[in-house]
Amino acid sequence: MKLTLRVWRQKNADADGAMSTYEVDGISADMSFLEMLDTLNEELILAGDDPVAFDHDCREGICGACSLVINGDAHGPERTTTCQLHMRSFRDGDTIDVEPWRAAAFPVVKDLVVDRSAFDRIIQAGGYITAPTGAAPEAHATPVPKPDADLAFEHAECIGCGACVAACPNGAAMLFTSAKINHLNVLPQGAPERETRVLDMVGQMDEEGFGGCTLTGECATACPKGIPLFSITAMNKEWLRATRKAGRR
Repeated sequence: MKLTLRVWRQKNADADGAMSTYEVDGISADMSFLEMLDTLNEELILAGDDPVAFDHDCREGICGACSLVINGDAHGPERTTTCQLHMRSFRDGDTIDVEPWRAAAFPVVKDLVVDRSAFDRIIQAGGYITAPTGAAPEAHATPVPKPDADLAFEHAECIGCGACVAACPNGAAMLFTSAKINHLNVLPQGAPERETRVLDMVGQMDEEGFGGCTLTGECATACPKGIPLFSITAMNKEWLRATRKAGRR
């Protein structure tokens, strides 16, 4: 395939950015989107130009690093990660726009790379359990009902890619935060810090400058791991429960 790429280029966080146009040829339909960008970068390097900076790591749809907006959609036209998006989803002669995540809490570092450390700070605020475990406990020492285990696993699938933020018209991080809260709060191991977890993580999310949630549902539609929209309402319920309990103390 021969494609026209319009790629966001930005030298650093303080520089002004703009779309640059490139032509790439000989693209196989079996290539991943990142492999296609590798091909573009090889051509740019051979021509003595600066390659396009973009995030990637595992290239197996696990790490969540490959954060790109493709033709206006987070991760592109398929419900998957960018590294698992293949060029068969496009047609010969297509023009493809490639941009970074657009959110105030995700400032651009260079080209297509954004700083997502805001997610890390939300996790640091309470996305963990603290327990003196000593030796490794027996696998079935703490019984967990299967519905709870299934619900926890569904939320644990979140890879922190940020597609929910990129797709949200408000730039909200509610789906990410709710996935991390509900994953732990539904399990008995997370019960001791149930209230402080939701209050601290939601508070940190607000401090990071993410937008407010209006439940438009774009986040769940864009999520490559299928985190359900009801995760947000479950988190809101947890937050109300925690604030009322804190008010009674």
